[in-house]
Amino acid sequence: MAEAAPANFYRSDRSGKGLGVWEHKGKVAAIGVGHSDTARRWDWKPESSVGAWTIQAIRRAIADAGIDASTIDGLVFDTTTTTGAYWDNRPIPPDHAEMWKSTNDPLDGIAKLSDEWIIKNMPELSNVTFTMVGPGCMSNCVVVAAEAIGRGLTKTCLVVKSWHNFEGRYYQGGANAQDTVSGPQKFGALWAGPASYTTAQQFQRYMWKYGKTHDMMYNFVRQETENGLLFPEGYWSQHRPENLTREDYVNARWVAKPANLFDNDIPIMSCAAYVFTTADRAKDAKNKPVYIINHETDQIKTRGIQPILDEVQECARLNGVNLMSGAGMSPSDLSFENMYDGFTLFHVFHLEGLGVQGIGEGEALDYFESQDFGLTSKFPISPSGGNRGSGRTRTWMHTDCIQQISGRAGARQITAPAHAGVSGGPFPYGGNFTVWADSPNYPN
Repeated sequence: MAEAAPANFYRSDRSGKGLGVWEHKGKVAAIGVGHSDTARRWDWKPESSVGAWTIQAIRRAIADAGIDASTIDGLVFDTTTTTGAYWDNRPIPPDHAEMWKSTNDPLDGIAKLSDEWIIKNMPELSNVTFTMVGPGCMSNCVVVAAEAIGRGLTKTCLVVKSWHNFEGRYYQGGANAQDTVSGPQKFGALWAGPASYTTAQQFQRYMWKYGKTHDMMYNFVRQETENGLLFPEGYWSQHRPENLTREDYVNARWVAKPANLFDNDIPIMSCAAYVFTTADRAKDAKNKPVYIINHETDQIKTRGIQPILDEVQECARLNGVNLMSGAGMSPSDLSFENMYDGFTLFHVFHLEGLGVQGIGEGEALDYFESQDFGLTSKFPISPSGGNRGSGRTRTWMHTDCIQQISGRAGARQITAPAHAGVSGGPFPYGGNFTVWADSPNYPN
């Protein structure tokens, strides 16, 4: 059974002085991308279970990379496949066990994943000797795989993150369905409320502090919606090609005021897989290699039960300092930005923390209203469309960075030269972030 990556795999600094340049800068490259089909919820068929779609995504990534599966010796993945869709003692579908080779855990491949299940059901992965877990998010898996290759623990590695979704209301099962709250959750979950309520509180304070309004988010959310409709693997593109008008946005119901329906992402079923390898091996790759030139992990420091605005802004600022210093670059060296948007309001803090386009604290909403940041602009923001534009996976941002820089983003391809991009999340409680570039020595 694979274990979670140790603490020393992650790069972080709280001093504000920044990280030194990553010792493995430019030694790791992405050469293949694969996405499964998408669905709003599982239809209970074994061929569309989370395990089945994991295999689908992996095989598509291997084919995209143009390599033989026998050359893969590493697998980095996440065992959890949801943040809010719980099994709740349902009967195991018998046809799932008939189609797939099971492990000792009957929920393997249905409501969770193990390396054992993946390898048992993919005989072509005959030479995988290194497995490790990047808990919770593709952003974690990406930095763990990059570090593992940099350290020589694996040479060609699959990076995998999958999501399931069952019928019923999200976040209503599991611990949330119990009469009492125990463990660390008792310090925050006892206040109830939807997942976006703490972000909404921080954004409410932000608007008060800087004299802004929620409606100023519209241009950003509209642009994400448009970008997501150009992502053929995404949920909205495949199933609900809907545009977003200003009237739709400003009149949408509040989920946690001032975070409305369109500020929240939609849970879906999907899987994404990447193929990473060493820079030397990537030279002969089918696709243009996209190099990882830094990764950074941040954890917010809070004095209370929930982070306040000042703490969120400081976390974002340190994140920006560490990302740029660890890559040996400045914000002006970035070509586009693809940070996490599980709640669209996050992006205000991301942009101001990074300091891209000279955006300072309190200025992101003005930028949204006064500047073009679409695919043909001088500095595209969230060209992937993110979770808002394609569904809750936390993977679109990484895929888009790889595809933009390798010139394979299709209708989403930005018109400005795509030399370097940044992605990562979640935020602000903690997250993992990556800088991607078209050259191992960028910006030199």
